Amino acid sequence: MKIGVVGPGAMGCLLAGKLALAGNEVVLLDHYPERVRVLNRLGVRIESDNQVVKVKIPVTLDAEVLSSSEVILICVKAYDTLTVARTLQGLAKGPYFLTLQNGVGNIETLGKYLPKKKILGGITSHGATDLGSGRVRHAGRGETFIGFGFDKGKREPRVDQIRDQILERLSQAGFSTRWVPDIENLIWSKLLINIGINALTALTRLPNGKLVEFNGVKEILEEAVREGMEIGLKKGIQFIQADPVAQVKKVCRLTATNVSSMLQDILKKSRTEIDFINGVIVREGRRYGTPVPVNSLLTRLVKTIEQSYAQTVAAC
Repeated sequence: MKIGVVGPGAMGCLLAGKLALAGNEVVLLDHYPERVRVLNRLGVRIESDNQVVKVKIPVTLDAEVLSSSEVILICVKAYDTLTVARTLQGLAKGPYFLTLQNGVGNIETLGKYLPKKKILGGITSHGATDLGSGRVRHAGRGETFIGFGFDKGKREPRVDQIRDQILERLSQAGFSTRWVPDIENLIWSKLLINIGINALTALTRLPNGKLVEFNGVKEILEEAVREGMEIGLKKGIQFIQADPVAQVKKVCRLTATNVSSMLQDILKKSRTEIDFINGVIVREGRRYGTPVPVNSLLTRLVKTIEQSYAQTVAAC
């Protein structure tokens, strides 16, 4: 299968590498010329289970190269979704588009520029740690789900064939994948996991598994997730887990050694996705007149860190 991957970060490289190793024709799209040169020279290196696998994948700056793809996986940060949607707009007649991003709102942003009938949404619980350009550690395994981004009545006749191919190819590459009828419920279920883990790891600088080993941070995790549940229920979300708080703790343990994407951003002194994760709960809380003090505090603290990278006290 011809597959394009937009965003050679940790998850993008993990997906691209595994899909290429499974026999697919994969191309990566990036916007940093120097990283493109490095990746084309050295390839992608995946560390997993004390093994290192290297694979050469063509990397390009030109979105047109992806025009022959059957599906394009979008793996960029949520704040870059708008730019990607505009970039891919000219390819809209060909590929399908599958977002496997964190946060809420990516599908809607893509739908402003790309054909809604060709947009698929997805979530994955696999953990990926960025070790440098093209180097990634597969730091945790979990389930992957995909579904129609918009009303399934808008779908094209061949979407069922494409859907089955995507499910098969992802599963063959090591990402056990299932199809679901209502992607919004899944995205919000994944949002609760991000709400419970990402900001807290960024603030404490702990790997995922350590969050459930300290009572203080574990209690904050529980409170943040419960606030997210309350807002989701007001929106009519049907969470896929009977006990979302327990599920978040389970994910912490399953991805115990993973350095969350938000902590990776903080360590690199980069912008985080806080506005698209805990920030979503803050905005929706205002909309419903529902206090969400824990998510509000976490959002403000992470944004303060973002804004003060150059002003922090250095170690003696």
